[in-house]
Amino acid sequence: MLKAAPKQIHIYLESNPNPNSLKFVLNEMLVPDGMSFDFPDATSAAEAPLAKELFEYPYVDRVFYASNFVTVTKKGDIDWLEIQDKLKTHIRTFLESGKLILDIKAPAPGEEQEETETVKKIKNILDEYIRPAVEQDGGAITFHSYRDKKVTVALQGSCSGCPSSTITLKAGIENLFQRMMPEEVEQVEALG
Repeated sequence: MLKAAPKQIHIYLESNPNPNSLKFVLNEMLVPDGMSFDFPDATSAAEAPLAKELFEYPYVDRVFYASNFVTVTKKGDIDWLEIQDKLKTHIRTFLESGKLILDIKAPAPGEEQEETETVKKIKNILDEYIRPAVEQDGGAITFHSYRDKKVTVALQGSCSGCPSSTITLKAGIENLFQRMMPEEVEQVEALG
């Protein structure tokens, strides 16, 4: 009987605008495109075995999964050069073992509110123009609400707590919405 060859995971590192976050990019998809999972602390990682293990390192502050990468945010008192290889090896070993990164069951279908054309257009702009750039920096952006010409979004991963996220939000995202939807959007802000 032939045994399946063990999975070979290749990881390369990418820095991003948040100096305390590092993106571990993999040669395979971890979660379906467009989905992301943010673990701001060890408690939130109860159903995420990889994140849970990474939180066992005293210098790990946050873990984030999206498409083909894991973003780790470290505590500010340690240098990346001291820990990046250890984290990279841990992630690779975990994934090559075939373990699941999530123990989460699919959510039960809930009652969905009907979206207005404006909300559909906002979500389309987020998905087409903004989400790819934010993911490139190791984070994610999701629509939260639209009310009184104000779009509220949630920032996750390396974007959460990033020193340049406020500038990106106002100078980049808000300006884009004001150009593309001048009658509907005056302001964009992040939750929290």
